[in-house]
Formats: sequence, C-alpha cells, structure tokens
Amino acid sequence: MSVNKVILVGRLGAEPESRAFPNGGSICNLRIATSESWKDRQTGERQERTEWHRVVLRNKLGEIAQQYLHKGSQVYIEGRIQTRKWQNQQGQDQYTTEIVGNEMTMLDSRGGGGGNQGGGSNYNAGGGDTSFDQRPQQQSGGYNAPQPASSSAGPDYGGGGDDYYDDDIPF
Repeated sequence: MSVNKVILVGRLGAEPESRAFPNGGSICNLRIATSESWKDRQTGERQERTEWHRVVLRNKLGEIAQQYLHKGSQVYIEGRIQTRKWQNQQGQDQYTTEIVGNEMTMLDSRGGGGGNQGGGSNYNAGGGDTSFDQRPQQQSGGYNAPQPASSSAGPDYGGGGDDYYDDDIPF
C-alpha cells in the first residue's frame, strides 16, 4: 500500500492564475505560503520559516478558486503531490513538483452575505453537485469533506500557543 496525500492550510502569495484549454478544460495555479515558527532554544528568539507551494486546481474547482480567492486569502487544500517533466526552450528536461488539489475550503470569513459564520466553504474536484469525484475511493470511513481547522491542530514548535499574528504575514 502507498499513500500520496497532502493537506495544506496557508495563504495565497499572488492572485490565482487560470488557463482554459480548447477541449473545454481549465486549470488554476495557486502559490500558497505555509509558515512554521518556534522559539530558538539557545537564543530564545522567535524563528520562522515560510515554505511556498505550487498548487494546481482543475476544471470547476479551479474556476471557483479563480472567482473567490485573492492574494492573502487563507485556504485549506487537500490533494496529492505530482512531479511533471517538461522541456525548456533549449530542449533540456525540467521537472516541476506541485500539489494537485482535489478539495478546497476557503477559510476567510470575509464575503458578503451570509450564512457562513464559521468561515469556510468546502469544494471538491467533482464540483459538489454531482457524484463525480476525481479522488480515489477510500475503502474505509466516510470522509468526504475536511473538518474546519481547530486552533489546537498542528505540531507544537515550542511557541506557547498561537504566537503569530496576521500582521506578520508579508502579503
């Protein structure tokens, strides 16, 4: 058995970029930043590391992201890692590793109108209105949508609780 599953909660570092194809399909590329912070044991200073991720959303899921996400939006993405090979203009092989998302939850509570007080709208690659889903079927459990992230989730890096503030994020 093997598992290829990625879960990210981060913020967009740029506006979503979409492309449509002649066959009717489309993709949306996102750049998502995730950060971890910890207190240095020797100096006692707060340290932080930001990791940037390339995320690809296809078809309806990408269209939703293009319409509702913006630079700085917080988002939950679930998907898988994929490396693709392509050739540059000089004919040399290049490799790009990216996350192909199949579920997305918008975590910002912004947005006009409504009944979304918990802050979050769930979408999957099937669009939510049909039984089609691009994810492999799981054999056990009925897990269909991500649960909202709780403040206690995630590893403890010795920071003593939520010691990051939105003002610390550079976008």
